[in-house]
Amino acid sequence: MENRIKECQADLFADRTPAPTMRANQLRLWLSSFTYVLMCAVRRIGLVGTDFERATCGTIRLQLLKIGALVTVSVRRVKLAFASACPARDVFVLAQRRLCQ
Repeated sequence: MENRIKECQADLFADRTPAPTMRANQLRLWLSSFTYVLMCAVRRIGLVGTDFERATCGTIRLQLLKIGALVTVSVRRVKLAFASACPARDVFVLAQRRLCQ
């Protein structure tokens, strides 16, 4: 349990409460907690059988989510164009397909 709290504080910035009001800080903690739940769902559903199956939230964020892509938005769809040298492109596409099912 302590490792999960530490992971939420360190990787998802739940330890920072810079706002002067209690409500703003509470909202920030709620959003961090919601992000942790989403990351656990991505790990449990989308990343099963990959190298990121047991990765921390920080590793998933740095390796899969903080990548450059060209986003094209039309009326009916959103297209993502990754660079040909993206190292985790196959894992990202696999996780996206599993999460959309």
